[in-house]
Amino acid sequence: MTDLSLLHWQPPAAPAPVTLRGRYVTLEPLAGHHADSLWRAVHAHNELFAWLAHGPFANETVLMESLDHWRHIEKAVLFAIVPAETGLAAGWASYMRAVPQHGVVEVGNVLFSPGLQRTRAATEAMYWMAAHVFETLGYRRYEWKCNAENHASRRAAQRLGFTYEGTFRQHMVVKGRNRDTAWFSMLDHEWPARKRALEAWLDPQNFDQEGFQKLSLEQLRSAE
Repeated sequence: MTDLSLLHWQPPAAPAPVTLRGRYVTLEPLAGHHADSLWRAVHAHNELFAWLAHGPFANETVLMESLDHWRHIEKAVLFAIVPAETGLAAGWASYMRAVPQHGVVEVGNVLFSPGLQRTRAATEAMYWMAAHVFETLGYRRYEWKCNAENHASRRAAQRLGFTYEGTFRQHMVVKGRNRDTAWFSMLDHEWPARKRALEAWLDPQNFDQEGFQKLSLEQLRSAE
């Protein structure tokens, strides 16, 4: 039966640039001073752009101009991901396609450089973006979308606790090629359990002396 009861909820504000600081990472509004470190992080790694709508880029200037143009067109909030270990931007991610009147926003245009991939900093960046959406802004639905053939992105979404909802066939044309889009979501009432699992995974006690995890995120969620 469809629930027709009224929601005790008010539409949130649109996402705005903000600094989010954690134990392993800081997310900063992407700006010109990040250009050099971002270029160093992605230069000569053309494979990073296989699934993105833009890139690879000829140089640092073109990279930053492209990101700024994309941010303007999409009305997105773009973050530089800065691991605490280095203090240098090593990737980016954004809030995009926000629809405040329905409480929906997407995390997208995510790029982790090789030095950021499979690190606590990368996971904590996604943790803080979700926490800000649900706890500070008050959104109801947080989306993750990717090319249906991008298996790494699909695994990442499911690892973080997003739920697969289906595939939109022939959804887009990207770089002259068809894109079927896999849709994932996380809802506000699901966030507390996802948060507990993420915080347990990020706890330094969950890693041995060599830095290897003791329990995976999936194991921690299943223990809930």
